[in-house]
Amino acid sequence: MSYYETYDETSRHYDHTRVAVGAEIILGCLARQDKTLESLTVLDAGCGTGAYSQAIVGSVGRIEALDMSQGMLDAARAKLAEPADAGRVAFHQGPITALPFEDASLDGVMINQVLHHLADEVGTGAGADYPLHRQVLAEFARVLRPGAGLVVNSCSREQLDGAYWYYQLAPAAKAAMIAGFVPLDDIEAILGDVGFALSGRFVPVDGICQGAAYFDGRGPLQKAWRDGDSFWALADEAELARALDLVEDLDRQGRLDGFVAKHDARRAHIGQITFLHAVRI
Repeated sequence: MSYYETYDETSRHYDHTRVAVGAEIILGCLARQDKTLESLTVLDAGCGTGAYSQAIVGSVGRIEALDMSQGMLDAARAKLAEPADAGRVAFHQGPITALPFEDASLDGVMINQVLHHLADEVGTGAGADYPLHRQVLAEFARVLRPGAGLVVNSCSREQLDGAYWYYQLAPAAKAAMIAGFVPLDDIEAILGDVGFALSGRFVPVDGICQGAAYFDGRGPLQKAWRDGDSFWALADEAELARALDLVEDLDRQGRLDGFVAKHDARRAHIGQITFLHAVRI
């Protein structure tokens, strides 16, 4: 589904530097309805390797895990084999633009760091209407019953600008990354248009998407480390080479830790990700 990343390849390394940040926020949002968490059937839209499904599967009734990438689904199946055998997880390969579920058949949807892979902003000239985002969010409205919750895990453009130290290594990729994220205000406006009532925004300021690996200044030199963030797929070969040369130069000069600290300073104030919660009207 991504217009710029090949996840069948990166799925092999993705979990080396990814953490399901904010799973407790997702559960808190999903619990705000007239059914108990233990009875909910929840769609993990664009489930990837199943990290978020794994984080919440013990608290909900059933998860429908959907992704376009066979590699990602294979990783998710391996990770979730036990709850799948118990009938608590089912896997589906397909796009989030056309969901294989009946109208009003689900109790919740979560979508984690996926919407920016829709080709609405970069390279399409689609403008501010964001038709693919609108189509996807309308699909969520279709499959959710009234009163059910949707949780969108995304990033503000401010967070992209200042909460990932290594984005400073590749400025063209950073600009493309920022442009590819639809502003949160626009996402909320679309949600209102397609049948949702907005409930709130939540920022886990202490959450770090890559866990402890995030602070490894030499991390970008390793492909397995880079595969944890699709940001690197936006850097062409020349920019990637310059970024890696810069890391090596800073390391030789003993300045790499200072570079990381300087460009990480804003993260503690703005967080890396934002959750939007909306309720199906």
